[in-house]
Amino acid sequence: MLFIKRFHSSVQRIAQIVSASKPGDKPKVQGWVKNVRRLKNNIFLDINDGSTSNKFQLVVPRNFDTQQLTSGCVVSAVGCVQVAPNGHYELHADEVQPLANGNLSDGYPFSPKQKHAPEYVREHLHLRSRIDFIAAQMRVRHRAQKLIHDYMDEQNFVQINTPMLTTNDCEGGGEVFRVQPDSEQLLKQMARPNVPPEQSYFDQKVFLTVSGQLHLEAMSHGLGNTYTLAPAFRAENCKSPLHLAEFYMFEAELVHMEQLDMLAAFMERMLKDITHRLLNASAADLQFCQKSANASSDLAWLKVPWKMLSYDEALAIVVANKDSFKTEVNADEGFSKEQELFLVAHCGAPVFVMDWPARLKPFYMKTSRNNPERVHALDLLMPSVGELCGGSLRESDAERLRAHPQLPKDLTWYVELRKYGGLPTGGFGMGFERYLQLLTGVKNIRDVIPFPRYPHSCKM
Repeated sequence: MLFIKRFHSSVQRIAQIVSASKPGDKPKVQGWVKNVRRLKNNIFLDINDGSTSNKFQLVVPRNFDTQQLTSGCVVSAVGCVQVAPNGHYELHADEVQPLANGNLSDGYPFSPKQKHAPEYVREHLHLRSRIDFIAAQMRVRHRAQKLIHDYMDEQNFVQINTPMLTTNDCEGGGEVFRVQPDSEQLLKQMARPNVPPEQSYFDQKVFLTVSGQLHLEAMSHGLGNTYTLAPAFRAENCKSPLHLAEFYMFEAELVHMEQLDMLAAFMERMLKDITHRLLNASAADLQFCQKSANASSDLAWLKVPWKMLSYDEALAIVVANKDSFKTEVNADEGFSKEQELFLVAHCGAPVFVMDWPARLKPFYMKTSRNNPERVHALDLLMPSVGELCGGSLRESDAERLRAHPQLPKDLTWYVELRKYGGLPTGGFGMGFERYLQLLTGVKNIRDVIPFPRYPHSCKM
C-alpha cells in the first residue's frame, strides 16, 4: 500500500532539493498541493513548501488512495529524485501521506489557478503567504535583513535594540502615537499627585517611536559606530503607496564623522554592496517579484556613480522646469515625489541633495558655520521611490544645541552627550520597505511587509 504512517528520511526543503540534490537521491518532502493532474497510470502533484516560487512535481501511482489527493491539501512524501522531460528535478514517490485537508471549496478565498489582484489578496492577510508573489516578497525581505546585519557586522558596527516606547518625538513633526494602559482601574491604582491620570503609568507622556536615532547617538558615545533595524511608527493621515503607520527603519550612526560627503560615500558603498549580495543570494525570488510587478530587472543605479547636488542647485533645476510638474514648486516645503523623481532622471543616477535650509530640518542637524541658515543634511533620492534615506551630521556643540529654539525641553540628556566627552557624529535612516520596493518594483508598500498597518486598517 502506498500510504504509510512513518518515514525514516529527513525532511528537505524543496529549494534545497532543487539546488543540491542529484538523480537517485531519496529525500522526504512536505508541502501544499498547488495543482493535480491525473493521467491513466500516474498522478502528478505540483507542491510548494514556501522555500521557492517554483513548483516541485511529485509523481505518484494512481490508485484509490492517491485519487483522494486534491489541491490545497498538505502531503508528506518520500521518493527518488529523477530528471523530468523538461529538465527539472521531480520526485517519484514511493510513500505519500496526507497531513491535512485543503478544504478549498469551503470558503477558501484564493483559486489555485487564478491570479488575484494585490488589493484582493490584502483583504486576507492571514492567508496571503500562500500566494507565490507574497511568499517571494517575504523571502527577499528575510534575506535583505540578514545581509544588512552581515554587512554592518563586517564593518564593526554594534547592533542596538532601540526602544519602541519613548518620551521624545525625534523628528519633531508631532506625528506620534500615544501609549497608555487600557485599564482605567490600573491607572487609578498608580495615580500620583500632580500627574495627569492618563500618564500615571510612566508619570509622563509616552509614545511609540518614530526613530531610534537619538538612542543610537547615546550608545555611539560609548560604543562607537552603531545601527538598528527596528519598527517605527508615524501617525499620518496618508494612504499613499509609499507610506505606512508601522514600518521598519534601518538607521546607522557613525562616530568621528565630520564631512557630509564622507557620510554619503558610506551610504552609496553600503547600499551597492548589500544589493549586489542580495542579487546573488535571491536572484530567482527577485526576478519573480519583478516579473509579477511588471517591473524592470535592470537596476541601472548599481552601475553608475551617484551624484551630489546642493539643495540650492536642486531647487534651481526644479524651478527651471516648474512647468513640467503637476505639483507646485514650494521652496518652504522641500520637494514632492514627482520633483524628486525628476531630479533623479535629470542626473541620470541616484542623487544626494545636500546642505538643506535649516527651517526644513530637525533641531539635531549641524548648522553650517559659514551659513547659519543651512544645515549639513542630505536626502538620497532614488528611481521609482524618490527619497530613500535621510541623514545629517549631528550638532556637536552643546551650547549651539541648547540654544536651538526647537530643542524639546525633556532632552537635557541629549545635550549632556556633548558635554561629557562628546564627539562629532553623523548618521542616516532608511525606510526598509521602500528599499524593498526599489528592488522588486512593487508599487504598493503594503505588499512588502507581512501585516501592513495604515489609516483605517489594523487587521489581525
